[in-house]
Amino acid sequence: MATPATPATPVTHLTVLYDAECPLCVHLRHWLMRQPQLVPLDLVPAGSQEARRRFPALDHAATLREITVVGDRGQVYRETDAWIVCLWALAEHRPRANWLATPAGRPLARVTVLAAAKWREVLKGPACEDGRCEAPAPPG
Repeated sequence: MATPATPATPVTHLTVLYDAECPLCVHLRHWLMRQPQLVPLDLVPAGSQEARRRFPALDHAATLREITVVGDRGQVYRETDAWIVCLWALAEHRPRANWLATPAGRPLARVTVLAAAKWREVLKGPACEDGRCEAPAPPG
């Protein structure tokens, strides 16, 4: 029987589907690409022709609303699980990802995902209507 530490289907490659129109998502894409990776990450714009070609069975509208990561053997991770698996793929962040996947760490991971979603919503709001999105000024 598989345990979380030894999955029955090992992940050797991950594809991260990210919103290429979201400044926060693009920033995180660049950050992920600069990190030393234990598991190779391929970052593909969500909803793109390339994403549709690679993963025809996915709900591509949903991938534009929430981060989605697809493993090389068909594993699909969404929302909190997607963030955790991205960190798990990174050499310097795997221990943190392992902790975030525990009952003690999962609430923190969930809050972080919700905060990022709210920030993303602000970034994609009226400030982006002219096609140029900028981060809002810090409060105060």
